[in-house]
Amino acid sequence: MIIKINTEKAPKAVGPYVQANKVGNLIFCSGQLGLIPETGKMVEGGVLEETKQIFKNIKAVLEEAGSSMNHIVKATVLLKDINDFAEVNKIYAEHFAEVLPARSTYQVAVLPAGANIEIEVIAVEK
Repeated sequence: MIIKINTEKAPKAVGPYVQANKVGNLIFCSGQLGLIPETGKMVEGGVLEETKQIFKNIKAVLEEAGSSMNHIVKATVLLKDINDFAEVNKIYAEHFAEVLPARSTYQVAVLPAGANIEIEVIAVEK
């Protein structure tokens, strides 16, 4: 059984998808951008501020699904510019003190809404 996860504490989906799907004890989160949930607009300040907002959004979705940042098992990071990797990695590391998820990072040509970064995760229930 697939349970759709949606919360007002994260940006609404901007297309035909949900914020996350829960299947058994697995939570598959859609990619998050640095969008502010209340306005749907991109946070200002570039890739670092976008990264901080993304983690707020991911945390909100995971909490709605009965999970947490410490239960992420896989992350995929999409960067508009791979040269941002080192700076983004510093913020990324702040969110994974206890458990480090497996991760892939790619540079992509374009991201939705003019974003500099997008992150998607897979987590397990608490």
